[in-house]
Amino acid sequence: MTATQIDLLQSAGSASQANLSISAEKIEVNAIVARGVDMIYRSGAERFQALKNINLDVKRGDIQLLMGPSGSGKTTLLSILAGILTPTAGSVSLLGEEISKLSGSKLAHFRLQNIGFIFQGFNLFPALTAIENVEVALNLKGIRKGAARQQALGLLDQVGLSQQAKRHPQDLSGGQKQRVAIARALAGNPRLIMADEPTAALDSHNGHAVIELLRNLAKEKGRTVLIVTHDPRIIDVADSVAYLEDGVLKADTHR
Repeated sequence: MTATQIDLLQSAGSASQANLSISAEKIEVNAIVARGVDMIYRSGAERFQALKNINLDVKRGDIQLLMGPSGSGKTTLLSILAGILTPTAGSVSLLGEEISKLSGSKLAHFRLQNIGFIFQGFNLFPALTAIENVEVALNLKGIRKGAARQQALGLLDQVGLSQQAKRHPQDLSGGQKQRVAIARALAGNPRLIMADEPTAALDSHNGHAVIELLRNLAKEKGRTVLIVTHDPRIIDVADSVAYLEDGVLKADTHR
Protein backbone atom coordinates (compact mmCIF):
# COMPACT_ATOMS: atom_id res chain seq x y z
CA MET A 1 0.00 0.00 0.00
CA THR A 2 1.41 3.37 -0.99
CA ALA A 3 1.83 6.32 1.33
CA THR A 4 -0.88 8.15 -0.63
CA GLN A 5 -3.33 5.29 -0.14
CA ILE A 6 -2.57 5.21 3.59
CA ASP A 7 -3.16 8.97 3.81
CA LEU A 8 -6.49 8.58 1.99
CA LEU A 9 -7.60 5.81 4.34
CA GLN A 10 -6.62 7.89 7.36
CA SER A 11 -8.48 10.89 5.98
CA ALA A 12 -11.54 8.73 5.28
CA GLY A 13 -11.37 7.34 8.80
CA SER A 14 -11.11 10.81 10.29
CA ALA A 15 -14.03 12.01 8.18
CA SER A 16 -16.07 8.99 9.22
CA GLN A 17 -15.34 9.67 12.89
CA ALA A 18 -16.25 13.33 12.42
CA ASN A 19 -19.54 12.34 10.76
CA LEU A 20 -20.31 9.94 13.59
CA SER A 21 -19.55 12.69 16.09
CA ILE A 22 -21.80 15.14 14.24
CA SER A 23 -24.57 12.54 14.05
CA ALA A 24 -24.26 11.84 17.78
CA GLU A 25 -24.47 15.56 18.50
CA LYS A 26 -27.61 15.84 16.38
CA ILE A 27 -29.19 12.88 18.13
CA GLU A 28 -28.40 14.30 21.55
CA VAL A 29 -29.47 17.92 20.96
CA ASN A 30 -32.69 17.26 22.89
CA ALA A 31 -32.48 16.10 26.48
CA ILE A 32 -36.21 15.33 26.62
CA VAL A 33 -38.38 14.06 23.78
CA ALA A 34 -42.06 13.13 24.15
CA ARG A 35 -44.06 11.76 21.23
CA GLY A 36 -47.80 11.10 21.13
CA VAL A 37 -48.16 10.88 24.91
CA ASP A 38 -51.66 10.07 26.16
CA MET A 39 -52.67 9.45 29.75
CA ILE A 40 -56.04 7.88 30.51
CA TYR A 41 -57.31 7.12 34.01
CA ARG A 42 -60.06 4.54 34.45
CA SER A 43 -62.30 3.89 37.41
CA GLY A 44 -64.85 1.20 36.68
CA ALA A 45 -66.80 2.29 33.61
CA GLU A 46 -65.56 5.87 33.90
CA ARG A 47 -62.72 7.14 31.74
CA PHE A 48 -60.79 10.39 32.07
CA GLN A 49 -58.13 11.47 29.58
CA ALA A 50 -55.60 13.63 31.46
CA LEU A 51 -53.19 14.10 28.52
CA LYS A 52 -53.91 14.06 24.80
CA ASN A 53 -51.23 13.49 22.14
CA ILE A 54 -48.45 15.46 23.81
CA ASN A 55 -45.36 16.15 21.68
CA LEU A 56 -42.51 18.03 23.35
CA ASP A 57 -38.79 18.61 22.73
CA VAL A 58 -36.51 20.13 25.37
CA LYS A 59 -32.97 21.03 24.38
CA ARG A 60 -29.99 20.22 26.54
CA GLY A 61 -29.11 23.07 28.88
CA ASP A 62 -32.51 24.76 28.46
CA ILE A 63 -35.07 25.83 31.05
CA GLN A 64 -38.47 24.52 29.97
CA LEU A 65 -41.63 25.65 31.75
CA LEU A 66 -44.92 23.74 31.86
CA MET A 67 -47.70 26.23 32.62
CA GLY A 68 -51.47 26.14 32.67
CA PRO A 69 -54.47 26.25 35.01
CA SER A 70 -54.93 23.79 37.85
CA GLY A 71 -56.07 20.42 36.55
CA SER A 72 -54.58 21.00 33.09
CA GLY A 73 -52.26 17.97 33.32
CA LYS A 74 -48.96 19.69 34.17
CA THR A 75 -47.95 17.50 37.10
CA THR A 76 -49.13 14.36 35.28
CA LEU A 77 -46.92 15.27 32.32
CA LEU A 78 -43.97 16.01 34.61
CA SER A 79 -44.43 12.63 36.29
CA ILE A 80 -44.47 10.86 32.92
CA LEU A 81 -41.41 12.73 31.68
CA ALA A 82 -39.63 11.78 34.91
CA GLY A 83 -40.52 8.11 34.46
CA ILE A 84 -42.67 8.05 37.59
CA LEU A 85 -45.89 7.37 35.66
CA THR A 86 -46.23 5.21 32.55
CA PRO A 87 -48.25 6.82 29.75
CA THR A 88 -51.23 5.00 28.26
CA ALA A 89 -49.74 5.63 24.81
CA GLY A 90 -46.71 7.31 23.31
CA SER A 91 -43.01 7.38 24.14
CA VAL A 92 -40.57 9.39 26.24
CA SER A 93 -36.81 9.61 25.68
CA LEU A 94 -34.41 11.18 28.16
CA LEU A 95 -30.78 11.84 27.23
CA GLY A 96 -31.19 9.59 24.19
CA GLU A 97 -32.64 6.69 26.23
CA GLU A 98 -36.24 5.66 25.54
CA ILE A 99 -37.36 5.20 29.11
CA SER A 100 -40.71 3.81 27.95
CA LYS A 101 -38.87 0.58 27.11
CA LEU A 102 -36.85 0.22 30.32
CA SER A 103 -37.73 -2.40 32.91
CA GLY A 104 -38.73 -1.27 36.40
CA SER A 105 -35.28 -1.78 37.94
CA LYS A 106 -33.42 -0.20 35.01
CA LEU A 107 -35.78 2.77 35.01
CA ALA A 108 -35.27 3.28 38.76
CA HIS A 109 -31.50 3.18 38.26
CA PHE A 110 -31.73 5.62 35.35
CA ARG A 111 -33.76 8.07 37.44
CA LEU A 112 -31.37 7.78 40.36
CA GLN A 113 -28.33 8.53 38.22
CA ASN A 114 -29.75 11.18 35.89
CA ILE A 115 -32.67 13.08 37.47
CA GLY A 116 -32.78 15.44 40.42
CA PHE A 117 -36.24 16.26 41.83
CA ILE A 118 -37.35 19.48 43.52
CA PHE A 119 -40.73 19.33 45.26
CA GLN A 120 -43.18 22.12 46.09
CA GLY A 121 -43.40 20.98 49.72
CA PHE A 122 -39.60 20.54 50.09
CA ASN A 123 -39.98 16.89 51.29
CA LEU A 124 -37.11 17.19 53.75
CA PHE A 125 -36.68 14.70 56.60
CA PRO A 126 -37.52 16.72 59.76
CA ALA A 127 -35.29 14.62 62.03
CA LEU A 128 -32.22 15.23 59.85
CA THR A 129 -30.08 18.33 59.55
CA ALA A 130 -29.68 20.16 56.24
CA ILE A 131 -26.41 18.41 55.49
CA GLU A 132 -27.84 15.01 56.46
CA ASN A 133 -30.80 15.53 54.09
CA VAL A 134 -28.33 16.02 51.23
CA GLU A 135 -26.18 13.10 52.39
CA VAL A 136 -29.17 10.72 52.16
CA ALA A 137 -29.40 11.38 48.41
CA LEU A 138 -25.65 10.87 48.01
CA ASN A 139 -25.81 7.61 49.99
CA LEU A 140 -28.47 6.30 47.60
CA LYS A 141 -26.04 6.95 44.75
CA GLY A 142 -23.26 4.97 46.45
CA ILE A 143 -21.37 7.93 47.92
CA ARG A 144 -20.83 7.42 51.65
CA LYS A 145 -19.10 8.57 54.83
CA GLY A 146 -16.45 11.28 54.44
CA ALA A 147 -16.94 11.67 50.70
CA ALA A 148 -20.68 12.15 51.16
CA ARG A 149 -20.18 14.70 53.95
CA GLN A 150 -17.68 16.68 51.87
CA GLN A 151 -19.88 16.68 48.76
CA ALA A 152 -23.00 17.56 50.76
CA LEU A 153 -21.25 20.56 52.30
CA GLY A 154 -20.07 21.62 48.86
CA LEU A 155 -23.62 21.43 47.48
CA LEU A 156 -24.99 23.46 50.38
CA ASP A 157 -22.26 26.00 49.73
CA GLN A 158 -23.39 26.22 46.08
CA VAL A 159 -26.85 27.31 47.23
CA GLY A 160 -25.50 29.64 49.93
CA LEU A 161 -26.37 27.49 52.95
CA SER A 162 -23.07 26.12 54.22
CA GLN A 163 -23.52 28.12 57.44
CA GLN A 164 -26.88 26.40 58.10
CA ALA A 165 -25.61 22.87 57.41
CA LYS A 166 -26.28 21.61 60.95
CA ARG A 167 -29.73 23.14 61.31
CA HIS A 168 -32.92 21.10 61.16
CA PRO A 169 -35.73 22.01 58.73
CA GLN A 170 -37.87 23.57 61.47
CA ASP A 171 -35.05 26.06 62.10
CA LEU A 172 -34.90 27.16 58.43
CA SER A 173 -37.02 29.64 56.48
CA GLY A 174 -39.08 28.52 53.51
CA GLY A 175 -36.45 29.84 51.11
CA GLN A 176 -33.69 28.05 52.97
CA LYS A 177 -35.64 24.78 52.95
CA GLN A 178 -36.10 25.04 49.19
CA ARG A 179 -32.38 25.67 48.74
CA VAL A 180 -31.65 22.54 50.77
CA ALA A 181 -34.05 20.70 48.46
CA ILE A 182 -32.16 22.06 45.44
CA ALA A 183 -28.83 20.99 46.94
CA ARG A 184 -30.28 17.51 47.47
CA ALA A 185 -31.53 17.45 43.86
CA LEU A 186 -27.97 18.19 42.69
CA ALA A 187 -26.51 15.23 44.60
CA GLY A 188 -24.54 13.00 42.27
CA ASN A 189 -24.48 15.65 39.51
CA PRO A 190 -27.67 14.67 37.60
CA ARG A 191 -28.06 16.06 34.08
CA LEU A 192 -31.82 16.63 34.42
CA ILE A 193 -33.53 18.72 37.09
CA MET A 194 -37.32 18.42 37.39
CA ALA A 195 -39.17 20.81 39.66
CA ASP A 196 -42.85 20.92 40.68
CA GLU A 197 -43.88 24.46 41.70
CA PRO A 198 -40.46 25.26 43.25
CA THR A 199 -41.39 28.87 44.15
CA ALA A 200 -45.05 28.40 45.13
CA ALA A 201 -44.45 28.56 48.88
CA LEU A 202 -41.89 31.37 48.77
CA ASP A 203 -42.07 35.13 49.18
CA SER A 204 -40.76 37.51 46.53
CA HIS A 205 -37.17 37.66 47.82
CA ASN A 206 -36.74 33.91 48.28
CA GLY A 207 -38.62 33.20 45.05
CA HIS A 208 -36.20 35.31 43.05
CA ALA A 209 -33.22 33.64 44.78
CA VAL A 210 -34.49 30.18 43.81
CA ILE A 211 -35.21 31.32 40.23
CA GLU A 212 -31.64 32.61 39.95
CA LEU A 213 -30.29 29.29 41.26
CA LEU A 214 -32.30 27.38 38.63
CA ARG A 215 -31.07 29.75 35.91
CA ASN A 216 -27.47 29.16 36.96
CA LEU A 217 -27.97 25.39 36.90
CA ALA A 218 -28.95 25.58 33.23
CA LYS A 219 -26.75 28.37 31.92
CA GLU A 220 -23.59 27.86 33.95
CA LYS A 221 -23.75 24.18 34.89
CA GLY A 222 -25.33 22.86 31.67
CA ARG A 223 -28.24 21.05 33.34
CA THR A 224 -31.60 20.75 31.62
CA VAL A 225 -34.31 22.14 33.90
CA LEU A 226 -38.01 21.27 33.56
CA ILE A 227 -40.35 23.27 35.78
CA VAL A 228 -44.09 23.01 36.44
CA THR A 229 -45.20 26.43 37.64
CA HIS A 230 -47.90 29.06 37.95
CA ASP A 231 -45.26 31.68 38.77
CA PRO A 232 -44.93 34.32 36.00
CA ARG A 233 -41.59 35.47 37.49
CA ILE A 234 -39.88 32.36 36.09
CA ILE A 235 -40.89 33.14 32.51
CA ASP A 236 -38.08 35.70 32.24
CA VAL A 237 -35.38 33.02 32.65
CA ALA A 238 -37.08 30.32 30.56
CA ASP A 239 -35.92 29.25 27.10
CA SER A 240 -39.30 27.75 26.26
CA VAL A 241 -42.80 27.84 27.76
CA ALA A 242 -45.35 25.08 27.09
CA TYR A 243 -48.98 25.87 27.95
CA LEU A 244 -51.36 23.04 28.78
CA GLU A 245 -55.13 23.22 28.98
CA ASP A 246 -57.47 20.27 29.44
CA GLY A 247 -54.60 17.88 28.80
CA VAL A 248 -53.69 19.45 25.46
CA LEU A 249 -50.42 21.23 24.68
CA LYS A 250 -51.79 24.52 23.39
CA ALA A 251 -48.48 26.22 22.64
CA ASP A 252 -44.74 25.70 23.08
CA THR A 253 -43.17 29.12 22.78
CA HIS A 254 -39.41 29.32 22.32
CA ARG A 255 -37.87 32.51 23.61
